[in-house]
Amino acid sequence: MNVSNPSLLRAAETLRSGGIILYPTDTVWGIGCDATNPAAVDKIFRLKQRDDSKSMIVLVDQPGRIPSYVDEVPEVAWDLVELADKPLTIIFQKAKNLAPNLIAPDGSIGIRVVRHDFCQKLILQFGKPIVSTSANISGRPFPKNFSEVDEVIKSGVDFIVPQTYDHPVSDKPSGIIALGDGGLVRIIRE
Repeated sequence: MNVSNPSLLRAAETLRSGGIILYPTDTVWGIGCDATNPAAVDKIFRLKQRDDSKSMIVLVDQPGRIPSYVDEVPEVAWDLVELADKPLTIIFQKAKNLAPNLIAPDGSIGIRVVRHDFCQKLILQFGKPIVSTSANISGRPFPKNFSEVDEVIKSGVDFIVPQTYDHPVSDKPSGIIALGDGGLVRIIRE
């Protein structure tokens, strides 16, 4: 897929204009927006009917982008990103340069370096991190494929990346590891 891909360009333009998208990730189908735009983040909370105290994660296209969004990257984080053999979300302390309503009440943020071709190219084209949250109404099961995405979600987004990208999506959410002070590592979800 090249950067002139119409779906890629349309998705990036939707993000730039403060819209929300339904798109395939390296895990499940997700709802996304500009991770630096509080109004766009709020749209996702409303669409998912989700309490805004429940934080969402951020996707970046490469590990080198992480320091732009957290005050300190513990050494162990670099090893975790490099050695992960499946999608891994890392919860970092002291988030910065992101929409305030995206950051958890304790100041943390979950970040995943994506390995999904479309997502990497979208983030590169857009030039900023994007929100990723499962494409479901809060409290309901996450969809394992595009056909399971609720019609409320489909009609509530501004752009749907075509289903032709359905094949590389996993049916499982990412693993989650929280990094604390002093190199503390806590496994939240395997």
